[in-house]
Amino acid sequence: MTTMGSYLLLGLVAGVMSGLIGIGGGIVIVPVLVFLFGFSQHLAQGTTLAMMVPPIGILAAWMYFKEGYVDLSVAAVLCVGFFFGGWLGAKVATGLSSAVLERVFGVALLAVSIKMIVGR
Repeated sequence: MTTMGSYLLLGLVAGVMSGLIGIGGGIVIVPVLVFLFGFSQHLAQGTTLAMMVPPIGILAAWMYFKEGYVDLSVAAVLCVGFFFGGWLGAKVATGLSSAVLERVFGVALLAVSIKMIVGR
């Protein structure tokens, strides 16, 4: 898979997570960009913020952009994946019971927490 294809897949997965359990950019994309794609924390955060523009995060993204911490081509491709993934995740989530959805959300948060605590 090409690098841009990998970014598109990441955007799609984050979009599904967003639609499914209401999380995405910060908790999915940032750690993946850092751990799997080798981005610095600054570059990952700035690129993720740029993905959500406009209007969400426009001022924060602008600050990161001015400092050189935004990759606009990656942000654009992530945005496409996130757009369609959000729809897919919401479609799945609306078919789940509240109890199942709460468990999925909890497992997702626990997995990310453990990864962040343990490190690379």
